[in-house]
Amino acid sequence: MTVSPGGTATTTLTVRNDGDIVEAYTLEVVGDCAAWTTVEPARVSLYPGTSETVTLTFAPPRSHEVRAGETPLAVRVLPAERPESVVVPESTVTVEPFHELRTELEPRRRRGWLGARFRTAVQNKGNTPVDVALAGRQDGEDLRLAFTPDKKRLEPGESAEIALKVRARKLIWFGEPVTWPFEVLATESAEGGEGDAESKAAAAVAVVADDGQGAGPEPLPGEFAQIPVLPKWLLIVLAALLALLLAWFALVRPAVQSTAEQAGAKAAQEETERGKEQGSTPPGGAENPAGGQGQGAGPDGTGPDGTGSGPGGTGGGGGTGGIGGGGGGEQASRTIDVKTRAGGTAEGAYKVPAGKVFRVTDVVVANFQGDEGLVTISFGENKITTIALETFRNQDYHWVTPIQVPENATVTASVTCAKPGTPATGTQASGCHQVLNVSGVLSDLAR
Repeated sequence: MTVSPGGTATTTLTVRNDGDIVEAYTLEVVGDCAAWTTVEPARVSLYPGTSETVTLTFAPPRSHEVRAGETPLAVRVLPAERPESVVVPESTVTVEPFHELRTELEPRRRRGWLGARFRTAVQNKGNTPVDVALAGRQDGEDLRLAFTPDKKRLEPGESAEIALKVRARKLIWFGEPVTWPFEVLATESAEGGEGDAESKAAAAVAVVADDGQGAGPEPLPGEFAQIPVLPKWLLIVLAALLALLLAWFALVRPAVQSTAEQAGAKAAQEETERGKEQGSTPPGGAENPAGGQGQGAGPDGTGPDGTGSGPGGTGGGGGTGGIGGGGGGEQASRTIDVKTRAGGTAEGAYKVPAGKVFRVTDVVVANFQGDEGLVTISFGENKITTIALETFRNQDYHWVTPIQVPENATVTASVTCAKPGTPATGTQASGCHQVLNVSGVLSDLAR
């Protein structure tokens, strides 16, 4: 008997009572095909010398669990009165092969700069082993599709996942994303032995997609969305930066240079005018134009009081010391370190030594912890500035004309701590800490 999966086939079996008593016989199908074979009627009663024909119906399901090929068939005929006379006639049922391949592409769409990876799931829903071959196609030559592996042997009911790598021919540097559609096609060839001509002839059979409704080779659609390496907004940003750079070199930089040159020229003019004012009277006065303030020059060029000078000396009213200052001087830098607790106020000061004058040209204030509060800087009785600590980490001031701090006066930094900051260690400090650096020229006073 031959039967197709999902279909039915019938045959008959004749039961004869060769005994001498009335006998009832129970018929039961045994073997691999018992699950999908029925017998009607399943019980017969016969007088001696009579017989009856029963019908066997075969209805194998269309499932991979019912393998194609020959399946043994046996029917056990059990007498009720004489069970020792049981007989089991045997035969063979041939199940025809059928082919059903389910494929699925996940995901259906991917994005990437140059390529992307997909997953192709394949399941053999047929009842015979098949060799599955996967191939990709795309209109044009913009993509390269590679399967790993490109062939797979599947037993009935077996599933497999095959990797698909999609790669574009070239990068897209600028512009809009481009979508490349492609298709995946699965074909199968069945395994067949000798005499299985139908299996051998099935070179390409039904490929059913994940909806299970396909009747022929049905390709699976997919898309690769190739995105540009540099997005469109980056071009806008680069163009804006280029415009700003051109504007800087064309407009802002010349104006800054011109302002700086004017400021330098003005400062030089002021210095020249001050020098003229300081040197307008001869160093030794009208009566002694060659000497200093003394009445004459000694052998070493100094006057009797030590402040004048001879022909090569420097006058007391002029010279490098400036107004009220002595001659010469040295560059000096002093640091004032102020520490205070939260909510408190503390001061740090530097006192100018007696007989000296401190001409301050630069002040740098360091708030390296990021504290919050106020710092006030004073030169003697003059308050220079008051700064909120939270507005800076490092603040510097510079003067073209030095600020003179006289002898015994102090440079003072007063700090009011509202909230300590957090230094580079990452732990909030217990108090505020500011450092003030004062630089300038420390010179002698004229006596």
